[in-house]
Amino acid sequence: MPLRSAGQNRKCWRYVGLFDEQLMLCAARAEVGPMAQSFWVLFDRGSGRQLAHTALRPGSREVTMDGPALEIDGRGLRASLRLGECEPVESICPSGSGWSWTRKRAGVPIEGTVEIPGRRWQVSARGIDDESAGYHQRHTSWRWSAGVGRSATGQALAWNLVEGVNDPAENSERGIWVDGDPSEPPPVRFDGDREGIELGDGERLEFSAESAHARDDNYLLFRSRYRHSFGSFTGSLRGHELAQGLGVMERHDAVW
Repeated sequence: MPLRSAGQNRKCWRYVGLFDEQLMLCAARAEVGPMAQSFWVLFDRGSGRQLAHTALRPGSREVTMDGPALEIDGRGLRASLRLGECEPVESICPSGSGWSWTRKRAGVPIEGTVEIPGRRWQVSARGIDDESAGYHQRHTSWRWSAGVGRSATGQALAWNLVEGVNDPAENSERGIWVDGDPSEPPPVRFDGDREGIELGDGERLEFSAESAHARDDNYLLFRSRYRHSFGSFTGSLRGHELAQGLGVMERHDAVW
């Protein structure tokens, strides 16, 4: 994909999130035209401690992603993780005069080690793998949530829900996975006042934030306001009541 098309810069990113009873972790690499950054956020659920760092240096190797391998070598955090297999949801959607592609895998198994000073975890959990690229419209604003859980009757549940980007009525990036099998729900609505998600048919996810990460950037031609929270969820998905649910809520407003 060239750096510009349809009058817009190319944007591409990959975000991996791990959601576990002990800890929650995300790492990402992103590019907007010639600009690049990487970041990671770790939340220790036992102690309530959060660590985070963003690297703006071109060519930074603090976060590396190579197929199923994720390595983080940052100040205060080292992680070596490997992603397993999971049925994806993939879509191509219009965005102003341009378009965007995305491939989401929710409920993907993740194994490896995570280490901070004084603490080391051997993890075997599930999470999200988000790969996206495209020529999004100049001003793009969206709400997004992904997570994993288990139903009261034992089914493995996972979700990827969005409002504001890649969200036409059909053939969107929305997905709900039941025992690894994805299906597309109708459009959803994020309730900013109550931090919930309306899924239609009387179903709703309620979110209880446990951590918060925020970053505002202004590079004149490019501006970004980013809000990211790990936490727990209650509610129902496709008729399955969540007995346990962990994941992320994100709000992003970008001029790029």
